[in-house]
Amino acid sequence: MIRRCQEKDLGVTAQIFFDAVHFGTRDHYNDAQRQAWAPTVPEPSGWHQRLTSQTTLVAEQEDQIVGFMSLSREGCIDLAFVTPDRMGSGITSKLYEAILIEAADHGLTKLWTEASYLARSFFLRQGWQVIEPQTVTRNGIALTNFVMEKDLR
Repeated sequence: MIRRCQEKDLGVTAQIFFDAVHFGTRDHYNDAQRQAWAPTVPEPSGWHQRLTSQTTLVAEQEDQIVGFMSLSREGCIDLAFVTPDRMGSGITSKLYEAILIEAADHGLTKLWTEASYLARSFFLRQGWQVIEPQTVTRNGIALTNFVMEKDLR
């Protein structure tokens, strides 16, 4: 089931983010990069602000949240994370389909994201284009991600 994120979901989504970075991206980023990206589980107030300032949807299976995806008012898919044990099971696709409905409801004609190596593969399968690779620095460590976009017209 896909539904809107509620305040009670914030702790679970923060943990999913941390676990997905540390365990789900091992094939793409080294230990230092994963530690720089997510040194700790996000603190509640900052995480609350980030998720509630966007449309954030969660995926539930068997009464447990197993993933989430967020969309900004400007059309940025900011966060897209699934528990490592459920990666590759179709959850991201279901979240993405629901995000596309949200984008249409808000009259968005283009979406963009800064995708990790892992997310880039998913977005390419959905017809997105890589605009450019970029290097970002987190806690003094360089990480490569990809500016991507999709025209919805």
